[in-house]
Amino acid sequence: MDKKKKIPKQSQSQPGKEYLMNPKPKIIRNDYKGSGKLKNKIALITGGDSGIGRSIAVHFAREGAKIAIVYLKEDKDANNTKELVEAEGAECKIIEGDLRNADFCKKVVEQCIKEFAGLNIVVNNAAMQFPKDSLSEIDDAQLEKTFETNIYTYFRVTKAALEYLREKDCIINTSSVTAYRGSEHLIDYSSTKGAIVSFTRALAKNLAKKNIRVNGVAPGPIWTPLIPATFNDVSDFGKDTPMGRPGQPCEVAPAYVFLASEDSSYITGQFIHINGGEIVGS
Repeated sequence: MDKKKKIPKQSQSQPGKEYLMNPKPKIIRNDYKGSGKLKNKIALITGGDSGIGRSIAVHFAREGAKIAIVYLKEDKDANNTKELVEAEGAECKIIEGDLRNADFCKKVVEQCIKEFAGLNIVVNNAAMQFPKDSLSEIDDAQLEKTFETNIYTYFRVTKAALEYLREKDCIINTSSVTAYRGSEHLIDYSSTKGAIVSFTRALAKNLAKKNIRVNGVAPGPIWTPLIPATFNDVSDFGKDTPMGRPGQPCEVAPAYVFLASEDSSYITGQFIHINGGEIVGS
């Protein structure tokens, strides 16, 4: 979810349009075998139309979950994700809207409950990034949009969901490697991702007595629509990792399956680092 070099000419990322990417991201391995780890579970995934979010949705579906995804504007991507989820034999509800609207954050949870009569897994994954050369180039409008999208929505969606989550349910938050080592060209984005780490750890302690687990994943450079939409030159994207390449969404989503299932029943307040071998403090 990060690129260290080559600042783009454009200033705003445009997540989505996965169908236009070349090469296309790998959403799920052909040999990935579901084993019912999430059978009869209901999952709400923000930013679920493409990239990591899409991969999470398809993996969850293969594991037996019902899926509600929230997305912004990219109808074709969202409907494609819905088709992929339904091809796994799972039900899928797609919900379009801007999560920066506090009322909409409540409505997505309400729509999920109305559709499936329950909620067990919340995946906060929606994000935006706007690379800039220096702090002086980050105006208040960008600062507010980045924070409203990347961290305010996590608070608001989770707060609305807590009315319905019960013992053994869980929340999974998407942070980034930038939360741990920073990014000179993504100062505001890195700041929000650091806030997500703190939010996750604090909420995990708060909800431990209710046996509701809160964990997260901190991806490194993953090949998603956010990358070519944000950066003009992606020829060296991910090549500075120890593994020398970017990761694929299908290499990230299984971590969410693990954190959503009973396999991680004694884990809360933790992050899984999927970043091609970069060593970071946990």
